[in-house]
Amino acid sequence: MPTLYQKCIPIPPSLCTQTEWHKQTLTFAGDIRVGDLTGNGIADFLVYRCDTQSELKPCFLAAFTASGDILWQVGSGGNQPLRPASVTLYDINGDGRDEVICFYHCPQKGTPKESMADVVFQIRDGQTGQIITEKNPIAIQNATGWGPNWCHQRLLIANLRGTPYAQDIVVKLGEQILAFDNHLNLLWQYTIAWNTYSQCSAYIPAVGDLNNDSLDEINGGYYILNANGTPRWEQQLSPNMDSVAIVKWDSNTPRAICSGGGHILDQDGKIILSLGEQSVPHGQEVRVGHFVPNQPTPQMAIRYNGHNPDLLIADQKGNIIQRFLLNHSPNETGMEVIHWEGGIDLIYNGGQLFDGFGNAHSLPNLPPPMGPEKMGWYHCIPGNYCQNSHDDLLLYNPWATDLFIYTTQSDTNTTFSGFKNTARQYNARLMD
Repeated sequence: MPTLYQKCIPIPPSLCTQTEWHKQTLTFAGDIRVGDLTGNGIADFLVYRCDTQSELKPCFLAAFTASGDILWQVGSGGNQPLRPASVTLYDINGDGRDEVICFYHCPQKGTPKESMADVVFQIRDGQTGQIITEKNPIAIQNATGWGPNWCHQRLLIANLRGTPYAQDIVVKLGEQILAFDNHLNLLWQYTIAWNTYSQCSAYIPAVGDLNNDSLDEINGGYYILNANGTPRWEQQLSPNMDSVAIVKWDSNTPRAICSGGGHILDQDGKIILSLGEQSVPHGQEVRVGHFVPNQPTPQMAIRYNGHNPDLLIADQKGNIIQRFLLNHSPNETGMEVIHWEGGIDLIYNGGQLFDGFGNAHSLPNLPPPMGPEKMGWYHCIPGNYCQNSHDDLLLYNPWATDLFIYTTQSDTNTTFSGFKNTARQYNARLMD
């Protein structure tokens, strides 16, 4: 059963701000990222907020430890990001400490909120906050947009050049996919052809090595890009291609997983499996794991009916082996797979854990979610925060002031140790 690892991890009050909500003053921190900023094997945290006009351009960054010590902060004020935005923590220079890689708002009078002309691209020292690299790439300066694909912006770490470890950054910015090296030099640029609501490609692409050449490809649901940015495959499949992944599927082979229509594609876009639009009319979220025991694994869990709690689990042959309802979350998103004890995975959603039969497990001492719709609920970033052999859950509500870590350990008095930042943290699939 899940156990609260600590009572909570308070975000230092000086890093929080306030707003009016439902005729009351709401104190909140903002969106959270996790990484080892000091290099001591203990998870540290970064809180950020965005400018109030666009709600997409980070204007406040602050790093703090699990003990509540403030490492540094820059900027002031800010509001909630419209969606989880262009900030990630990753050791891109190989010094043993995670850097902060982010967009940062430098206001310029007259810049429309839909334009990125007043944003710079930065790499900051994670321990001190000092700028290591800052550039104004023309491809970002010229970016402007609106609509469903514009508001979902993200930075993803990838290996595009065959370096000893991943040192490249894939930027999802509206209809553009941009690739940069570790010095923020533009490598290539790809324009997405589909950007109309319900007909656009994945809001957040996935990176991974589909063809075992030690280079990462990019899966956008309607396209697969080579590491050099050239299209490997392009085709508009089923609508509502909201969520994608690259994970091992059949015979331990990496595949492109796509929520729209429940598609599994090979490295060249060939359809390995399709559940079809009748079974998946609106594939909002998709995750892969071993959810149902005594059934072939891996299995695909899809929130198949849009912004609703309907979930199905399908096997490798496309057989639907389970259907059940998740609990409600404000935007009916936020699902994540949790690699728990015993080799059977659980599904996190809205402050609860579900097994493959739909049985819910509550998380003790987790306060009820509060705050405006879209982000007024608990985001989940799984990781090995408690020095054990399975996932722990980092939960946070961007409209609140505390972090929570849940584990299955019975000893809740130990200190954090042994944290290692992995793709599940620095490329976290946060959706809302």
